[in-house]
Amino acid sequence: MRYERSIHIAAPPGVVWAVMIDVARWPEWTPSVRSVEVCEPGPLRVGFAARLQVRGMPAATWVVTELTEGRSFTWVTRTPGARSVASHAIEPGTNGCVVTLAVGVSGFGALLLRPLVARASRRNLRLEAEGLRQRAESLVVAQ
Repeated sequence: MRYERSIHIAAPPGVVWAVMIDVARWPEWTPSVRSVEVCEPGPLRVGFAARLQVRGMPAATWVVTELTEGRSFTWVTRTPGARSVASHAIEPGTNGCVVTLAVGVSGFGALLLRPLVARASRRNLRLEAEGLRQRAESLVVAQ
């Protein structure tokens, strides 16, 4: 199962990227993330790990597996019976950029709980995209 959400953000890609990679502050701007515990200090990089309590899902530790500075990152988590891969990508555009957020969930547990996983994933992607837009655009206005 894969779920995706794209949104236009009227802010420079660099501003959006700065908000996106500051994982510890996500609960400030998206109600989809209730808490974040960064596992080790330092910038977002391959191997970076954080434990997130995401709305409607069990707490899980996410580990960055791919990163293209200023453009995208992908991270992965495993829970009993499921594997989730989430990606965050910025595409520069006219008057800002387009951000695409996606999550793919696989495994026996994901199939058993498909209706719950689908509902939570769609809702959380919507909340995260809208929260990211509002936070990044507010930083541009504040400048």
